[in-house]
Parts: sequence; C-alpha cells; structure tokens
Amino acid sequence: MKTKTRRKRTAKSTVPKRRPSPRRSGQPIASSEGIAHITLAAGNVFADLGFSESEAANLKVRAQLMRELRRVIADLTQVDAAELLGVAQPRVSDLKRGKIGLFTIDSLVNMLARAGVTVRVSLSRSKHTAA
Repeated sequence: MKTKTRRKRTAKSTVPKRRPSPRRSGQPIASSEGIAHITLAAGNVFADLGFSESEAANLKVRAQLMRELRRVIADLTQVDAAELLGVAQPRVSDLKRGKIGLFTIDSLVNMLARAGVTVRVSLSRSKHTAA
C-alpha cells in the first residue's frame, strides 16, 4: 500500500525576484579547485545581486532600518518587544528572522518611532543623474 506524502506549503516571499547580474570586471585568481573570480562590490549588496537600481535602494534602506530595530530589541523578549513596537509577537519574530519582504519602509519607521528612535533621511544625487 502506497502512502501519500504531503508537501509543506511555504509562503511566497514578497521580495522582488532578482535578475542575473552582469559580471563586473573581476580578476581571476588561482584556487585549489581551479580558477575563481573576484567581483568588486558596488556599495549595495542588493545591486550586486542583480536587483534593479530602485529595488536595490529600497532593500538597502529596509535592511538598515531592520538592523537598527533588531539592535533596539536585542535584550527584550519577543512579547516585550511587540508591546514596545506596537505590533503582534509574530511580527517581532519575522523581524528577528530577517524577513525583509514582509516589511515596508513605512512600517519599520513607525516601529522605530514607537521605540523612541528618531529616523533621519539623507539624500544625495549620483554624479550621472541629471539635475
């Protein structure tokens, strides 16, 4: 008699799918397993992973805000952190587990404000952008 196995359902992530990144000019190096390439970073790991410029900028900001929130609640239980941030405990769990796709910049800024953290935004134009 055959038994059916159930596949565990997983929630789809809301993080945008990345497209393959064009290879930057890396220098080949010798390794014990053959030739490897070093790719120079562009200052945003999400851009390096192939996300569009706007998606990479958004993900970078969310990652910075999440990192600060995790620092703020590091010594608290999830229940205490949830009370401080004004969210349910499962949201704190998602935050601690780094589920970036479940949070907007808005929600992260609101949680930081509830925790007494002032968020400042600094803007600058890249050199190749028209004025």
